[in-house]
Amino acid sequence: MQLNTLGVVHTFLEKYVNEGAVCIDATAGKGRDTALLCRLAGESGRVLAFDIQEPAVEQTKALLRQQGLTAEVHLDSHAHMERYVEVESVDCVVFNLGRLPGGDPLVFTKADSTLAAIDAGLRVLRKGGVMAIALYYGKENGYDEKEAVLQHLRALNDRAYTVLISSWANRRGEPPMPIFIWKET
Repeated sequence: MQLNTLGVVHTFLEKYVNEGAVCIDATAGKGRDTALLCRLAGESGRVLAFDIQEPAVEQTKALLRQQGLTAEVHLDSHAHMERYVEVESVDCVVFNLGRLPGGDPLVFTKADSTLAAIDAGLRVLRKGGVMAIALYYGKENGYDEKEAVLQHLRALNDRAYTVLISSWANRRGEPPMPIFIWKET
């Protein structure tokens, strides 16, 4: 395991996503999380990926082709995931909040659509399902989304969800935060 946010998130996903799982990559980006979910869910699983940037959709599709993997990749907002799956039918939802690495630094996730997407993700998760969030913040995208997400997650019903918000104590700058949510059974 790499000792960084994505390494921790990927280790979490490897523990909780099994063959046949239904998974959503809410922020496809370069497609790395989508590819991992495809490998974990296997041929009997279903993986959906969303991004609002056409270059991200194309990069994700290219990576999947290169690795011989299949997913439903949509040029659409993550806030619309409920249009594609039934409520309580998904095993895992993954978010990488922030911006597309190497993309336009002025295009990044924002609190209003992110909170709507998190809530949609919580509704589509089956009982026992999990959500993983890599929360990038600072620089061009600032701190508004970070503060809104943390406040929102802290207010979730503790009988319905368990939320673990992690932070790096001795990393320089603004290291992304790994966040994990379990939907109670």
